[in-house]
Amino acid sequence: MDPTPMLGDINTAGAALRSWVLNLHKELEPEGIQAAHVAIGAWIGDRAPEGTPSASADQISPLYWDLHVQRDQVEKIFTP
Repeated sequence: MDPTPMLGDINTAGAALRSWVLNLHKELEPEGIQAAHVAIGAWIGDRAPEGTPSASADQISPLYWDLHVQRDQVEKIFTP
């Protein structure tokens, strides 16, 4: 959602994954099947490069649970 120059190759893959999941959701939603995406705007773990926001898996995981339980959104964005 907010590209980082040093992660240019991963940014491209993330954008493709997001597009695929959102389109998959549109196709499967009429069947009652949810596909959802969590955009993570942080380095996961405690070894982030200087100046890079970081977060733990414990901070990010509630977004996945919310998508699973509430089923009212197709995407959530995590930023620390």
